[in-house]
Amino acid sequence: MLKIAVYGKGGIGKSTVTANLAAAFARMGKRVIQIGCDPKADSTINLRNGQPLRSVMAYMREENEEPDRLDEISREGFGDVLCIETGGPTPGLGCAGRGIITTFQLLEDLQLFETRRPDVVLYDVLGDVVCGGFAAPIREGYAEHILIVTSGEKMALYAADNINRAVMNFEDRGYAKVFGIVLNHRNVEHEKEKVQAFADQAGLPIVGEIPRSDDITRCEDQGMTVIEGAPDSPVSRCFLDLAEKLLTQEADE
Repeated sequence: MLKIAVYGKGGIGKSTVTANLAAAFARMGKRVIQIGCDPKADSTINLRNGQPLRSVMAYMREENEEPDRLDEISREGFGDVLCIETGGPTPGLGCAGRGIITTFQLLEDLQLFETRRPDVVLYDVLGDVVCGGFAAPIREGYAEHILIVTSGEKMALYAADNINRAVMNFEDRGYAKVFGIVLNHRNVEHEKEKVQAFADQAGLPIVGEIPRSDDITRCEDQGMTVIEGAPDSPVSRCFLDLAEKLLTQEADE
């Protein structure tokens, strides 16, 4: 089972990357689960024709109990990707990271992986704050590989550095390791050079580049990934190439 956590600054495009990777793996015939670990609970929306999914935390608040079946907190999207959103507490109340920890424990109790037997699991994780629940995919053994999504913007690179440092803090415990950086272009001046300089300093490869693309915007406006809405586009090929790299890495291990 290939287990990947996608981290990055809020708004940097990590959900776009994660959902398109999920769709790419599904297009390759893989059984895929995508778990959104952001309180906004919008990670999987473009796998579901723009339809939001009730999060685990929302279910527990509204029903005043824990779900006892997987189908109460999950739905299938494009390519039969199983979509789950952790969600978060009522705004202003409680710890958002705690929602991730609670959801992960619940999914273990419901035997998600034993029941679905996925080939690929993707975690879409907010990276502005790498502590508590937001670090759970790194330190609890849920993920094996980490992708850091960044642009050439200063704050995005700052967040990427924090994420990499957080991972390094656990490197002697056999936890997840950074597979590489995904450059999500924002047309910043000298963007490739800035991200390459950061990558060199951190000792990380740039494993994928996502160009600024009208196809992404158009497809997301229709509630789709480009893998679904523009499968033959150059940007779709970028996601497929990254998925192939990850599968090759898994096969070599």
